[in-house]
Amino acid sequence: MSTHNPPLTFTQPFSASGSSQLSVGTAAASVPDSSMAEADSSSVDSDYAEIIVVRHGETVWNADRRIQGTLDVELNDAGRQQAAALGDRLSKDPKISLVYSSDLSRAYETAQIIASRCGGLKVVSDPDLRERHKGVLQGLAYHEIPKLYPEAHQAFLSGDTSKDFPGAEESLDQHYQRCTSSLQRIGNKHKGERVVAVTHGGVIHTLLRKGYPNDDFIGKIIPNTSIHVFHLYDDEKWTVKSLGDVNHLNQTDFLQSALGGDEKSA
Repeated sequence: MSTHNPPLTFTQPFSASGSSQLSVGTAAASVPDSSMAEADSSSVDSDYAEIIVVRHGETVWNADRRIQGTLDVELNDAGRQQAAALGDRLSKDPKISLVYSSDLSRAYETAQIIASRCGGLKVVSDPDLRERHKGVLQGLAYHEIPKLYPEAHQAFLSGDTSKDFPGAEESLDQHYQRCTSSLQRIGNKHKGERVVAVTHGGVIHTLLRKGYPNDDFIGKIIPNTSIHVFHLYDDEKWTVKSLGDVNHLNQTDFLQSALGGDEKSA
């Protein structure tokens, strides 16, 4: 089914007031003027689940522009403070019932910090929210890739789903199926509820491809601890209510650091 969504533009820093309301199916797109907290009502309609998808906080490898993939790199101090700022922000939003997380420690620690700031919510680990395995590129800094693996570098930049990295454990198509199925399962369990899912930049890019298929998100920055709000319905229609929201970092020293990350070092 075709959609009539306008082209989506990412900006730095992201602003909730400038974010687009995007949908798949017959619903028309619009541009809200309110913040996430103002736009969300205190309750969620029973015909959809509201999933607040967030990227983990910063790691040393994010700061060094080094590819993590499925390697288990912990948060650095900036990342923990980003997560605390995010947790304080979400604690003001009503009726969050649960926090899901990738099983990789940089996401899981972010989730634990959020949960503790929101009154001790339960954190559920979901391996299907983990980042894609990046094969031989894992552990390399960006500047090393073109010389060592020029063909893999081109595939890495292009986002071509027919090309894989040497040593990668799943294709982009398999990654898409895993990530979208995971979020749909969460949505199916939580109709009428608001939950948080902490994951990775590459996963969020993939989810946005499902939520807004007419736009190309390849190469666009997904800041650390950025907020992306999805509504998931029974008929597998997804609506992206807001994306790239980092307003919780505007009053901290960590906004520019967060904007240094992207999905490739996720």
